[in-house]
Amino acid sequence: MNNYKIVFSLLLLSVAISCAKNPFTGKNTLALVPNSEILPSAFQQYSQFLNENKVIFGTIEAKSVELVGIKIKDAAEKWLNANGYEDYLKDYQWEYKLVNSKEVNAWCMPGGKIVVYSGILPITKDEAGLATVLGHEVSHALANHGQQRMSAGLLQEIGSAGVKVALDNKTAQTQQIAMTAYGAVTQYGGMLPFSRSHESEADKIGLTLMAIAGYNPENAVVFWERMSTNSAVSGKAPPEFSSTHPSDATRIAALKALIPQAKLEAAKFGVTFK
Repeated sequence: MNNYKIVFSLLLLSVAISCAKNPFTGKNTLALVPNSEILPSAFQQYSQFLNENKVIFGTIEAKSVELVGIKIKDAAEKWLNANGYEDYLKDYQWEYKLVNSKEVNAWCMPGGKIVVYSGILPITKDEAGLATVLGHEVSHALANHGQQRMSAGLLQEIGSAGVKVALDNKTAQTQQIAMTAYGAVTQYGGMLPFSRSHESEADKIGLTLMAIAGYNPENAVVFWERMSTNSAVSGKAPPEFSSTHPSDATRIAALKALIPQAKLEAAKFGVTFK
């Protein structure tokens, strides 16, 4: 067996033994890097970020971020307990912080460490808008998207090493062309669509969580319409094929189709909407 076949065989073996089923998506997902390694690192990075940035305390907005974040977390716990996953969140350490920044963004690190930038508040406008954002970001952590992205990146590196081994006896020019092509194919044909699928999964899960938390999921569409307007004004929306996120139009259409199911899930917990 030549070096290329050895690398490829090891790649297939690592994928076969390193998958885990996620309760929120129902899918077997890549887990090449265990959460026992990811979470401590994420918690440390989160603390470092807070130390290096201006965290807003005590304001109505800061309290709202924490209040809505707790409601979304509670909704996730209700769903997990009802579906037989009582211990799923045992290693999570929830934290919700509002950070002073003009950036229109929010994020949730693995393990439940959440940051909302103050720049997004004029677009969220109210608790329902904030629930849309927090539901989406929390869902990334619940679906272990960080773990999957790290695993996919590791596979990309292994694949790159395999290509280099296979081209070992080729000219330097041929190797450069092949490596450039490999990078483009894996980025646009693999990594970016992979990331966009994560965004769509987070939208779907987040919609259900905000509904269980008592926020009408129809407000998610209203929020993303405001985001779309903001993107158009700022001119910062990239083409969908080259983006880690779906286009606003794609996202809004998908959310509209998912609203009835989100309401049905909420109804299981006694939450209904007019």
